[in-house]
Amino acid sequence: MQDVSPDAVKAWLLELQDRIVAELEAEDGGGRFIEDAWDRAEGGGGRSRVLADGAVFEKAGVNFSHVFGARLPPSASAHRPELAGRSFQAMGVSLVIHPHNPYVPTSHANVRFFIAEKEGEPPVWWFGGGFDLTPFYGFEEDAVAWHRTARDACAPFGEGLYPEFKAWCDDYFFIKHRDEPRGVGGLFFDDFNRLGFEDSFALTRGIGEAFIHAYRPIVARRKALPFGQRERDFQLYRRGRYVEFNLVYDRGTLFGLQSGGRTESILMSLPPLVRWDYDWRPDPGSPEAELYEKFLIHREWL
Repeated sequence: MQDVSPDAVKAWLLELQDRIVAELEAEDGGGRFIEDAWDRAEGGGGRSRVLADGAVFEKAGVNFSHVFGARLPPSASAHRPELAGRSFQAMGVSLVIHPHNPYVPTSHANVRFFIAEKEGEPPVWWFGGGFDLTPFYGFEEDAVAWHRTARDACAPFGEGLYPEFKAWCDDYFFIKHRDEPRGVGGLFFDDFNRLGFEDSFALTRGIGEAFIHAYRPIVARRKALPFGQRERDFQLYRRGRYVEFNLVYDRGTLFGLQSGGRTESILMSLPPLVRWDYDWRPDPGSPEAELYEKFLIHREWL
């Protein structure tokens, strides 16, 4: 049986946070992340890093957390009875980026690891994560490149993983009460351990490290495009969908809030400005209508 190494996962997650922060600062060209280190009374802590009002990014947050405890709460083990009575560790990096320019898409990514242990028994562990893209004005070139990078990250571990994780992402990031996808998708996976520890960890590393290679070229292509108040208003309106999804459906947000997690870090994912307009609809044939007609649908981008 392969050894399971939480310490190796943690070391990589901390390095990944450093690398993504450095890449985003370089692309922004002016803004800097501030770090807020925090401790959890029950065990563990993390470091939240936030960039606000940069040249490119209106708000960007890249969080690392590592929480642990001697016993999982009953609510966490209710649907997984094999976890009852075990000590646990949960760690991950989660990020959300909200650019100024409406032509630059919002993006989200996370990678995480969970392990529950009990003396004399094998550990129960899994990886999860992924990344997704939420454009306000769609560009086929960007969506195709995004999914090509996602496919390439999965390819060394089996041809079936990209279509599986893409479909999982499409299903997960679907706003049911709006009957529309949040964006153009990407990858999503959870409770993943079927390749064994070493390969499951390698897959997770590949996906985590692919994010910035997928996102930064899109930002570079779009960040200087001119825009006006119309585009800004549409961006703020569509950000409302992002808020709705995160507060109504997102598992990480709901679990964090319901379990007494650190609110500031949990709600870091929300944009600084947003608007809701009653029963707003795009004009037929407009660029805003094109987003709904060509991008906010389930598509095989490759």
